[in-house]
Amino acid sequence: MSPVHSVLLDLDGTLIDSRPGIAASALAALRSLGHAPDDTLDVTAVIGPPLQDMLRVLLQAHGDGRVDEAVVAYREHYGEIGLFGSTLYPGIREALQAMRDAGLRIYLATSKRELFARRILEHLDLISYFQAIHGSVPSGALDHKPELLAHILTEWNIAARDSLMVGDRRHDIAGAHAVKMRSLGALWGYGSRDELETAGADRLVENPDDLARAVLTMLRR
Repeated sequence: MSPVHSVLLDLDGTLIDSRPGIAASALAALRSLGHAPDDTLDVTAVIGPPLQDMLRVLLQAHGDGRVDEAVVAYREHYGEIGLFGSTLYPGIREALQAMRDAGLRIYLATSKRELFARRILEHLDLISYFQAIHGSVPSGALDHKPELLAHILTEWNIAARDSLMVGDRRHDIAGAHAVKMRSLGALWGYGSRDELETAGADRLVENPDDLARAVLTMLRR
């Protein structure tokens, strides 16, 4: 019997360009703590890691260590406004359809709060493509990619050898390797080619139009 193949997909920088909404909520969080950040704040380099890590970096520029307070302010703004500032990368919907048509089981694996991820996918009419949505949870137990991916593999009885992680940052690649999965780096996202190659991505894909083909080729070797 042929194995059931699964693909685990990151969200920010892989399926969606979420930069405008993340930047708006980061600015709101900094201002709620009394800072006056520039409206042109570039958050590209800090998208991908857990939210606490992102805000810690942004707060350092202001000499402020109030990460927990910033997280609360960020999530309040993001839940009301920021999450709607996400757009689907061209070609992603078609890639998801092609992977589903090929019989792959598709899972979301994001460091974003699971509730927010689900609302974004519903807003963009993508939810039906996914077997399950997984992200960070209030306890903090799944904030980091190795723990998150291990949880998904266990929860759905997925064999690492029959699955693949797709993401745009080194955290996605390192997380995959930590649980013995192969990894595919998405070059249209927020991580550079050098970052993904240095992290040890098994393969890179240039654009969303080639995503389904690359995933199927890797899984069917």
